[in-house]
Amino acid sequence: MNFSIEYEQEEDGRWIAEVPELPGALAYGSTAEEAMAKVEALALRALAERLETFESHPIPISISFAAA
Repeated sequence: MNFSIEYEQEEDGRWIAEVPELPGALAYGSTAEEAMAKVEALALRALAERLETFESHPIPISISFAAA
């Protein structure tokens, strides 16, 4: 399964990044890089939680970056 990170700058200057394939996986940062790093960590924690609670089976993952 492939996951992508989409990001864009909000009107107030903050950056928001999200992983569309994982509902609720979004994070803000003061830079695009910070927002992407935060959402990547969040996505990995969500996947780990799913594996630990047997909600998902181990799958190969790939993370790519795309501007919104």
